[in-house]
Amino acid sequence: MQEEFKIEGDYIELMQFLKAIGLAQTGGHAKMIVDSEMVMRDGEVELRRRAKLRAGEMIQIRDQVYNLK
Repeated sequence: MQEEFKIEGDYIELMQFLKAIGLAQTGGHAKMIVDSEMVMRDGEVELRRRAKLRAGEMIQIRDQVYNLK
């Protein structure tokens, strides 16, 4: 399933993104999601918790795809 996510500003950090989409309730939960290697950024596993996500990128978590705008 695909969904669009609008970034406010130049970027959003990965952990903030996970909380914004409702996947993580806390920062600790977001860290566990990233550490579990479930987050794909433009087709590659993203392990940097504070990675700066920018418009035009694609984030995939399991079967959910987010197109960043």
